[in-house]
Amino acid sequence: MQRRDFLTSAAGLTILKSGLLRGQSAPSNKLNVALMGVWGRGTAHYNVLRNENVVALCDVNDNRTKEALQIFPKARTYWDWRQCLDQKDIEAVMICTADHHHAFIANWALNRGKHVYCEKPLGISVEEVRTVRATYLKNKATLATQHGTQRHAFPNFERLRELILDGAIGELKTVHSWDSRQLPRPGYPQVQGMPPNILHYEQWIGPSPYHPYSPQYFGGPNGLNCLFWNMYRDFGVGQMGDMGAHTMDLVWNSIDAGAPIAVEVDQDVSDKFNPDITPVKLKVSFFHPANSWRGPIENIWYQGGLKPKSPKGFIDVAKIGNGAIFEGTKGVILADFESRLIIPNNIMASQACIDLSLLPPRTACDVSIYVAAGGDLDRARKILLDLAKAHQKIAQVDGCRFTRVTSKGVILTLAASTADADAAAARVAELGGSTMVGPMDIEPGRFAVCADPTGGVFNVLQLKAG
Repeated sequence: MQRRDFLTSAAGLTILKSGLLRGQSAPSNKLNVALMGVWGRGTAHYNVLRNENVVALCDVNDNRTKEALQIFPKARTYWDWRQCLDQKDIEAVMICTADHHHAFIANWALNRGKHVYCEKPLGISVEEVRTVRATYLKNKATLATQHGTQRHAFPNFERLRELILDGAIGELKTVHSWDSRQLPRPGYPQVQGMPPNILHYEQWIGPSPYHPYSPQYFGGPNGLNCLFWNMYRDFGVGQMGDMGAHTMDLVWNSIDAGAPIAVEVDQDVSDKFNPDITPVKLKVSFFHPANSWRGPIENIWYQGGLKPKSPKGFIDVAKIGNGAIFEGTKGVILADFESRLIIPNNIMASQACIDLSLLPPRTACDVSIYVAAGGDLDRARKILLDLAKAHQKIAQVDGCRFTRVTSKGVILTLAASTADADAAAARVAELGGSTMVGPMDIEPGRFAVCADPTGGVFNVLQLKAG
């Protein structure tokens, strides 16, 4: 069966309409989770999963499955994720497999009524991602989803966005982002021996075209093993979809851009197209139209050692492995994942970057809604869903632009207007909630809903100007 046909067939399978929300069938209020891919990124989630019911483990490497079983001894084990998804008590799926399986597992899980956490990338082709998105849209009212790009939790991502929106460098014109990693490959590895007995190699190949076994696909330490196969087009997306998913996120989080109107590859400096291997060197520009708060901009991506011109001669961007530059009419912001530097243009002081101490105060519509339920997650979920239904501009629980986890719970955010704040506050009051004014661990300028399993009251928090 062709990869395209296989993915399409998954979309037509029967959905198990259990209607269960988190922990609804478990006295302990814990979620029944299946972990797909127990090594690599899978191990990064072990500490979180210890607080849930891990009922299934799935991996193509039997030795890795045995190791995970020591941590989650009550789980059933599989090497075929299709069989795993037939296990009736699974409520949610965490997808940490090789990239070329992500879209298929996510699509099948959503069609069976499972909540989905999927490590990036969501797929290895535009068609795969669009198929998963279409399935998600049909189920978003009842299923929680999250795409795993762990660096997005760094506060710097939101600080950069605030600087851009507040006009710290004037009108935004051009943005740049880059990754320095270089992983040249001459072609798919040649056949080399037979797969070991502990490896279900054909299942690892999965929906991709068959390639003979080579141990070269399976090198590398935990967390970096993806670098041994993700440059091959049948198994991965190369650097733009790997580290680009993190570095470009610095930019995309700040520019509010939809689909570009044009894309242009700089053929003079980029590697020539290879149908088997993703490029090492690449420079590509995305041209975005104006939106409600900025004019048209050019968004440029560099990889494989290619980088933009430094904003100042004393700054060596060659030493910044992953970074971004925002160019405005009054200055430049240079950033990496955790830090940022504002550089004014060499013009009159009155026209240079604005004094950050004089930034306008946040408006009264900067609102946070904090929802807790005395330890009852089912009740918290119901209130969140009621809020979503009560006011269409309040996003569905799984449909917000930004998600992160703090000590206060899971925070979902989107832009809000005063009407949103008033409607949300009124609805929480109807549900028995209360309002208060004060500080909270919510990003300013966002509307947030937080489900806290340890809280005892409902609170609506409105951040006042200043």
